[in-house]
Amino acid sequence: MNGIINLKKEAGMTSHDAVFKLRKILGTKKIGHGGTLDPDVVGVLPIAVGKATRMVEFMQDEGKVYEGEITLGYSTTTEDASGEVVAETPVLSPLDETIVDEAIASLTGPITQIPPMYSAVKVNGRKLYEYARAGQEVERPERQVTIYQFERTSSISYDDHLARFTFRVKCSKGTYIRTLSVDLGEKLGYAAHMSHLTRTSAAGLQLEDALTLDEIAAKVEAGQLDFLHPLEIGTGDLVKVFLSPEEATEVRFGRFIKLDQTDQELAAFEGDTLLAILEKRGNLYKPRKVFG
Repeated sequence: MNGIINLKKEAGMTSHDAVFKLRKILGTKKIGHGGTLDPDVVGVLPIAVGKATRMVEFMQDEGKVYEGEITLGYSTTTEDASGEVVAETPVLSPLDETIVDEAIASLTGPITQIPPMYSAVKVNGRKLYEYARAGQEVERPERQVTIYQFERTSSISYDDHLARFTFRVKCSKGTYIRTLSVDLGEKLGYAAHMSHLTRTSAAGLQLEDALTLDEIAAKVEAGQLDFLHPLEIGTGDLVKVFLSPEEATEVRFGRFIKLDQTDQELAAFEGDTLLAILEKRGNLYKPRKVFG
């Protein structure tokens, strides 16, 4: 069994939980996911099965799209709605929406983030959430991420000295939307947290086409495997090139070829079939992974 699954991960399970359950449903061990989702986050979780697991790193590289809600007025230990309140800054008067949008715009492009303590980032061999659960604070490494698009998608609502609005963001891998929400609050002068989040797109897969674990299990039971997408979809944002028969032969033998391209990595096709991932070496391209 080979292919890519557009899984709709439900709240309350980790990405690892989803993979574990799919191994049982599909009866195969060779499964990996293309981008971790926090337990409380729902939405698209790309799953690679069989030979498609060789595409996981490229599936993770593609930009992801999220839709969610930010609440101004208090912050939490986890930077989302599941944590304990750590700071409160009541919203006593309506916000100037122009100022809010300017603050949002200032957080687009390349930015620096510090991962939240409740995350799986490792420091000195231990995951940050392990330190957090033990009540320990450690220095966290900064990371560079890119926010391609960040926009408010609703008016601002007010209730019980809190302000809320929805948003949409497209970002690079490694971005913490929780932290982005907190950073926006700081720019506006309020404690804040991410009160809801859904991933609507990842690795070229869309939420409206995603299937839940139960729906996949029902299809397997009925002998319908149409939920398995070809591994070509896992090339994501990689630039696609179509090789001549002679170039394809060279690539199959692992040889360098010359292409009129400048990108560091390319998805090389033979007709409609993905043949290899190529990486630039000087003025030539060398096969990094060959699938044909």
